[in-house]
Parts: sequence; structure tokens; C-alpha cells
Amino acid sequence: MNAISRRGVLALPFFGVSPFRAAPLALDTPAKKELALQLVSSAENSTLDWRSQYPYIEDIHDGRGYTAGIIGFCSGTGDMLKLVELYTRRRPGNVLARHLPTLRAVSGGASHRGLDPFFVRDWRVAARDAVFRRAQEDERDRVCFTPAVRRGRADGLRALGQFAYFDAYVMHGESGFDAVREQARRRARTPARGGTETAYLTAFLDARVAAMRREPAHRDTSRVDTAQRLFLRAGNLDLTPPLEWKVYGDPYRIDRG
Repeated sequence: MNAISRRGVLALPFFGVSPFRAAPLALDTPAKKELALQLVSSAENSTLDWRSQYPYIEDIHDGRGYTAGIIGFCSGTGDMLKLVELYTRRRPGNVLARHLPTLRAVSGGASHRGLDPFFVRDWRVAARDAVFRRAQEDERDRVCFTPAVRRGRADGLRALGQFAYFDAYVMHGESGFDAVREQARRRARTPARGGTETAYLTAFLDARVAAMRREPAHRDTSRVDTAQRLFLRAGNLDLTPPLEWKVYGDPYRIDRG
């Protein structure tokens, strides 16, 4: 999966955190989830309107083939394949089903040979189908959002920390997230293990930036530095609006959520 970033924050400071406060402030409440999806969309698609991104598709030349949809499903990483398989189970004979053999062949590399010249057109056609749009949302939740929130809660993190986990899942996938989290845990204890939330999140974001800089396509770390770090420095561990941030220099604001 891939991403682009844009965010910063103004909020009331809060210092110190008890892991027992994580559940009522979880990211999977409807308002917080919507906020999280807007934040990710500012990075992935340069807009807060994440629902406008179902038809998005292009090769951004990051070594992952085509990047598409609401969180940047990639033909080269296998998550696009899983999405189209899910769609085909729900809508047999859909316009993307014929591309499944080629998606299997290109998974694991940058090439989209065999998908051209019709796959881009067919993706955009499929995006008109409510079944495909729902499949994108369900796959996003299954592979990124739900595990990020679950693991954030287990580590004693509130909404900001759970969002930092979600954004890392979107860009790096599960294995990449695991590597970032493990590096962070070597430097700081999670709140669930008696550490402070601010110290642990600082370590996590440091590890995240280091991982991004190892990939040429992700060396712009503004989705962390002028968004998530901004919220952390403000002490806004609950991601309480109004939120202001920048990604790639572009400003964003959410007034309520």
C-alpha cells in the first residue's frame, strides 16, 4: 500500500495517560473513524474526501505496480489481488474478474504487464458499483484499520496512537508495521507495560520515519512530521478537533469530529 500526507493539529494538551482510558476514546467510534479516514486520505490522495477515491488508480513508480482506491491497494503487494478476489466472490463475473490471473502473476513486483491496456479503465468502471466500493471499505478495515485499533488498544494507546498504527499499516503493511513497532519497543515501553504514551509514540514515530526514509518513494515524511508529530507535541492524544496539519506542504483542517 502507499500514501501521501497532509496534517497538523491544534488541540488541548494532555500529559500522561492511563491505558484504562483507551476504550472510550478508541478510533473505531464512528466520529473518530471518519476523522482517521480523512487524515489518511489527505496523505494517500491529497483530499479529505476519501469517498471520492474509489476510482483512483495510477502507477506512482514506487516499485509496487498500480496503486488504487481508498487506501492505495497495490498490484505488486498482493492486497489489490485480495480485494479483487473478494469483489469476485460477492459479484461473480464482474469487470475486474478477468484480470485475476494477471494480478496473481504480477503480485510481488513492480510490473503491470498483462494488465494493460484495459485494467485502469475496468477499475474505474468497477468503482461505480456499490458492491466494489463496499469491498474496498471491508478490505481496508480487515487488513489495516481493525488490526491497528486492536493492537493500539492492547498497547494502551488512545486515538492518536491508534491512528499512528493505522497509518503505518496503510503504508507498510502488516510486516512493515511489525518491524516499526518492534524497533519502537526497544527504545520505549508501551503504556500497557508501564511507559508513558508520549515517550512511546515519539519512539514509534521515529522508527516510522526511519522506515520511510529507506524507501525512495516515501522519503517525504511530512505525513508524520507535520501531522502526527504536531498532534503529539500539542498533547492531543485523543485527536480532538479542531485539527490542523500539512502534508507535502498542503494545509488541511477538520473542525469537528
